[in-house]
Amino acid sequence: MSWEQVYEQWMNSDKLDEKMQEGLKALNENAELKQDAFYTSLEFGTAGMRGILGPGTNRMNIFTIRQATEGLARFMDTQDEETKKRGVAIAYDSRHMSPEFSMEAARTLAAHGIPSYVFESLRPTPELSFAVRHLNAFTGIMITASHNPAEYNGYKVYGEDGGQMPPEDADALTEFVRSVENPLEVEVLADENSELITIIGEEVDAAYLEEIKAVTIDHELVKEMGKNLKLVYTPLHGTGTMLGEKALKQAGFEQYMLVPEQAVADPDFSTVKSPNPEEHSAFEYAIKLGEKEGADLLIATDPDADRLGAAVRMPNGEYQVLTGNQIGAILIRYILEAHKQAGDLPENAAVLKSIVSSELPTAIAKAYNTEMVDVLTGFKFIAEKIQQYEEDGSHTFMFGFEESYGYLIKPFVRDKDAIQALLLLAEVAAYYKKQDKTLYDGLQEIFEEHGYFAEKTISVTLSGAEGAAKIKEILEGLRNQAPTEFADVPVVLTEDYLAQQATDNKGTSTPIDMPSSNVLKYTLEDETWLAIRPSGTEPKIKFYIGVKGASEEEAADKLVAFEKAIRQITE
Repeated sequence: MSWEQVYEQWMNSDKLDEKMQEGLKALNENAELKQDAFYTSLEFGTAGMRGILGPGTNRMNIFTIRQATEGLARFMDTQDEETKKRGVAIAYDSRHMSPEFSMEAARTLAAHGIPSYVFESLRPTPELSFAVRHLNAFTGIMITASHNPAEYNGYKVYGEDGGQMPPEDADALTEFVRSVENPLEVEVLADENSELITIIGEEVDAAYLEEIKAVTIDHELVKEMGKNLKLVYTPLHGTGTMLGEKALKQAGFEQYMLVPEQAVADPDFSTVKSPNPEEHSAFEYAIKLGEKEGADLLIATDPDADRLGAAVRMPNGEYQVLTGNQIGAILIRYILEAHKQAGDLPENAAVLKSIVSSELPTAIAKAYNTEMVDVLTGFKFIAEKIQQYEEDGSHTFMFGFEESYGYLIKPFVRDKDAIQALLLLAEVAAYYKKQDKTLYDGLQEIFEEHGYFAEKTISVTLSGAEGAAKIKEILEGLRNQAPTEFADVPVVLTEDYLAQQATDNKGTSTPIDMPSSNVLKYTLEDETWLAIRPSGTEPKIKFYIGVKGASEEEAADKLVAFEKAIRQITE
C-alpha cells in the first residue's frame, strides 16, 4: 500500500477525534509534510521510538502508541501466564499527550489481559526504572522524548532488570511491533477503571527516596556543609522538581533554590529554546538567580530527569557550563578518592563509560587501580554489565556514565539518574567549599594531574527520506574508503563496531568483543580519537571528537582543527 493510500485510510477512519481529523486536513496544504507523516512508519528500534506529535504513521499519536504497545503485548503473550501477570510499570513526563499516551498503553495491555501499574502523575525516567525492579514487573514503559523540543514525544521500553531492553529482546519486540499492520485497528479496553490498571505513586516515591540515601558518601560532610552550600536547581519545566527537592532536603542540603519560572511543569518549555542541559542557553534563568544569590553551583535536569548539566562559579564570579565528560570526571574522582580515604575501595572496582565518552575518566580510574570498562552507546549496555557483575562477582560497580550528561551512582536504578547525580554533585561541591574552593578549582586540579582533555560532539540533522539516505551514504563512504588521516594527523587504529573489527595502520585486524553497532571510531597518532554514528532516536548523524593537550589552549586549538576536518565529511 502506498503512503498516499495509507493517508486516505486515515482520512476515512471513524476512529480519529476532531483534532486529529483537522490535523490530517491541514496536511493537504503542505505536500512535503504530508509525505513525511505517512511515507514510513515511525521507527521502533532498540531505544523505542521518538517523533513529532501529530497524525500519521510517522508521528507520535494514540494510534502509534497503541501499535507499539500491541507489539509489546504480543511479545508478552509468548511468555508463560505467571510472567504475564507480573505486568508492566508505566510512567510519563511533562510533555503534550504524555498522560493520554500512558493510559492508551495501559488500555492496550489490558485488552490482552496484562496488568499495568500507572503512575498517578508525571515522574522521572529513573523512577520508572526503579519501579520495574521494585514491583517485580516484567517490563516498563516510559512516555518521554527526553530533551527534545516541545513538539516531540516518545516511548521507551524497559526490561525486567530496570534497564532499557538489551538488543536480543529489543529485536524480538521490534519484530512484534512491525507485525502490527494497521495501528487504527488495534483493540483497547474501553474502561480505564479496569482492575487490570493499578494507579501507583507515593509508595514507590518513598521506596526510591529510601534507596537514594546510599548515594551520599560522606554524611558528616553533608551535615556540616549542607547548611552553607548555595545551590540553584532547575528542572527545566520537567519531572525533577518533586523528587529532586525531597532528595536534597532528606540529605541535609538546606540552601538550595529552585528556579521559580522553571519549577512548574510546562509541555511548551516556555522559558527555554530547548529543555536540554547540554545547551548553555538552558542555564539562562539559573545563572540570573545564581548571580543574585551568590550560588556555588547551578544544576539543570532535562524534562524526564535522566540527564544532568551543571555550571560552576569561576574565580571572576562568572559561571562556566561544564561538559558531560567534565561532570563525569569530577564525580569519578570524588567517588574513588572518598572510598580510598575510607579504606573501602574494592580491589575489583570498575567504572563504566560509553565508547564515545572522554578518556580523562580512564586516566583517573587508572590512578586508583580501578578498571575502566567501555561499552557501546546506550545506557542499557551499562545496565547489562551491572547485572553481569552482580551474577558473576567479577567486579564491583562504582559508577557509570555517558558523555551525553547521563550518570548512575547506585544500581537500584538501571538507567541514567539525574536525581542521584544532583545529590552527589552537591556533595562534591560541599567537599570543595569546605576547602574554600569551587568545583571549577576541582576540575583544574584534575587537568593539572592528568592533562587537558577536551571533547566536542557535532550533531548534524538530516531529516526525512533524503536525510536518512545521506546518513547511510556518509557511513558507507567511510567504510569503502577508510580515512588514513584527519587534519594531517595519521590514523593508527580504525574500529568498525558494525563489522566488529579493529584494524591498525599496518593492516592487522582483531575482533571487537561487543554487540554489532553502526559506529566508526578512529584513534590518531597524537591520542586524539574521533567517532561517528547515526542517532538511535533522531534524524541525526553524530560526530565525536576527543583530544588531549599540554594546556587548555592547546586542547582547544586541536578541537578547532579536527572539527574542520569533520565538517568536510558532511559537505
